[in-house]
Amino acid sequence: MTQRAKIDSDGGGSAADEPPVVHRVAGLTSAEVAERVARGEVNDVPVRSSRSTVDIVRGNVFTRFNAIIGVLWVIMLFVAPIQDSLFGFVIIANTGIGIIQELRAKKTLDGLAVIGEAKPTVRRDGAAAEVSTSEIVLGDLIELGPGDKVVVDGEVAEAESLEVDESLLTGEADPVVKKPGDRMMSGSFVVAGGGAFTATKVGREAYAAQLAEEASRFTLVHSELRSGISTILKYVTWMMVPTAIGLIISQLVVKDTNFKDSIARTVGGIVPMIPEGLVLLTSVAFAIGVIRLGRKQCLVQELPAIEGLARVDVVCLDKTGTLTEGGMDVTTLRPLNGTDETYVRKVLGALGESDPRPNASLQAIIDAYPDSEEWRCTESLPFSSARKYSGAAFSEGDGDASSWLLGAPDVLLKADDPTLAEIDHLNEQGLRVLLLARTTRELDSPDVAHDARPTALVVLEQRLRPDAADTLAYFADQNVAAKVISGDNAVSVGAVAGKLGLPGAENTVDARLLPAEPSAMADELDRNAVFGRVTPQQKRDMVGALQSHGHTVAMTGDGVNDVLALKDADIGVSMGSGSEATRAVAQVVLLNNSFATLPSVVAEGRRVIGNITRVATLFLTKTVYSVLLAILVVCSQVEYPFLPRHLTLLSTLTIGVPAFFLALAPNKERAKPNFVKRVMRYAIPGGIVAAAATFTTYLVARSYYSGPGSLDAETSAATLTLFLVSMWVLAIVARPYTWWRIALVAAMGGAFLLVLVVPWLQEFFALKLVGVTMPWTAVAIAAAGAGLLELAWRWVDRRFPA
Repeated sequence: MTQRAKIDSDGGGSAADEPPVVHRVAGLTSAEVAERVARGEVNDVPVRSSRSTVDIVRGNVFTRFNAIIGVLWVIMLFVAPIQDSLFGFVIIANTGIGIIQELRAKKTLDGLAVIGEAKPTVRRDGAAAEVSTSEIVLGDLIELGPGDKVVVDGEVAEAESLEVDESLLTGEADPVVKKPGDRMMSGSFVVAGGGAFTATKVGREAYAAQLAEEASRFTLVHSELRSGISTILKYVTWMMVPTAIGLIISQLVVKDTNFKDSIARTVGGIVPMIPEGLVLLTSVAFAIGVIRLGRKQCLVQELPAIEGLARVDVVCLDKTGTLTEGGMDVTTLRPLNGTDETYVRKVLGALGESDPRPNASLQAIIDAYPDSEEWRCTESLPFSSARKYSGAAFSEGDGDASSWLLGAPDVLLKADDPTLAEIDHLNEQGLRVLLLARTTRELDSPDVAHDARPTALVVLEQRLRPDAADTLAYFADQNVAAKVISGDNAVSVGAVAGKLGLPGAENTVDARLLPAEPSAMADELDRNAVFGRVTPQQKRDMVGALQSHGHTVAMTGDGVNDVLALKDADIGVSMGSGSEATRAVAQVVLLNNSFATLPSVVAEGRRVIGNITRVATLFLTKTVYSVLLAILVVCSQVEYPFLPRHLTLLSTLTIGVPAFFLALAPNKERAKPNFVKRVMRYAIPGGIVAAAATFTTYLVARSYYSGPGSLDAETSAATLTLFLVSMWVLAIVARPYTWWRIALVAAMGGAFLLVLVVPWLQEFFALKLVGVTMPWTAVAIAAAGAGLLELAWRWVDRRFPA
């Protein structure tokens, strides 16, 4: 039976000697396409997966803090030696690093987006061909099948039991049956049947296409991490402005010292209040995360997905295509009720030919039982995840007519049918069983399966993914609960999960028995790990129920039955070979179709979030002690102890260089909520201790030193204390220790020691310890500060647990 003649409602004759009755629309000609392109009637909405180069440069250069530091830098270039302007060069370098890393991420992301881009099938000159979404023109005839996304607005031209899900646009969960002349909305997707539609709105006229463009942009917003940092920076600005004004008045008006020196010390007090490197390191960490995942063929369509996966504590897995490979093999055919096996093979061959876009199960049947070409399909019922079966009506070679259903035995058979016992035995072995049943009712009848006569069992063997067991073991080790949610028979799903070593696989739940009430459903989901016979709407409800219990849920899938759940999950993960609809709504697409890539994505998210939390503590401790030092100076009416060069040196050695390494280090700890609280509970006591110890040393030094050059000696002593306390903050943040973290802390200490002992570095940074008593006093005060830090942070852990 040829593909072209699969549907003929007129009856009579055979496909071998009759011309096809269905008249296909030929679509546009090449000349018409060229004419429309010339008129600009093209679907020209750019498929943007990343910020443009201009946006990247603008976003990194034109920031509030860069503007403040830029003005201060220009002032310092005129009034002080070049070493007091080093902070400006550091900002230029940081901005350059941020731009380069994000451009690298853009290149990676754009390359992966091209690989993963959906290519609609367009009929032109009577032939079907795949084209890029941006090459569709007004009037194009676009073919559709199960899982295909409607990429532009249009009007149905052909429909073969075409059912479209418009829930992503309208919120209506039930699929809509489409007939010729009906409207098609971009952003919807096909759940069953097939057909073709004519594009009536392309480019920016299609509203859903504009939404898709916005949704697919590379973005660093809408994440707890980014919003937390923005909140912190807002509070920093509020603290910084009045403190800076007070410092300016104090140093320029109240103190009668050298004007240029006063300006330099004023700037030295303002610059360290700004945690300028924190935003940079966050951007760099995310960008490098994109690059690392890109090398593993993982497309991150929304950047906060990296952060979201780090917070995941439940991952819901669809069995087919995730735990098992897409392909299947027919292992056994068991005729029932005395049916002739040769006849059953003919039926299965005809059923396979009746579906132009077979799923994995039907493809296995097509491979095993070729079509005889004697039967002609007169009506078809495409497979639907909600129904759990498909069907077709045939005119047989001898003139007889018959109608058949192929699908889930426990749906098509009565609950007390003795055949189910045999099927359960097969399911327990992890085999997939389909029932072929003959029906006497019309295929479009709502009770078509009622009283259907069982004819044969088709036993399929599923191919387990070789990496699935290791991936499940990884999640178990990381305290991430894995829930297998499948539309297949519950016993069969449990057997597959058991073979892969999933804890709790022996207690499989039939989803048809789950309570509908979200709280009760969530309790069942918490207690069990494997669920079968789950409908698409139930998958969505199960995700919502888990979220109602405070879980952060990731959902993986590749079929149209997964779309609603993928959309509602905190993180949706689609296979690259999945349907266009699943790839469109997922935040992460595994282009290599390897479930084993998922641990890498989770690990990358944990690395980014955990490390940014670490380094944020360093940056904000500096902000806190800078603000407090400025307030103490204003209240005491003394000279600000530091020049910009001193704080540039301290920031580089205790924050800048260590933070860069710590931000990119491995980190397997699951991300925790309340980013601002977790950072500030350490930064505030750390900053208070550092400011108090430093100012104490400064006041003691002021009473100890006198005469010319005393301010330089006082500054050197205060710098030593501040460095040692800051180093202790770094040592705490770097825990738990590894060899390279110990080496990093030691190297920073060695670099500062080098500055103290090398004469030209002493002169360059204006650091020279005078005498013996005061330097050792500074060390003693720093040691007391370090002890206070340990006590304070342990108290914070007990008093304000994260």
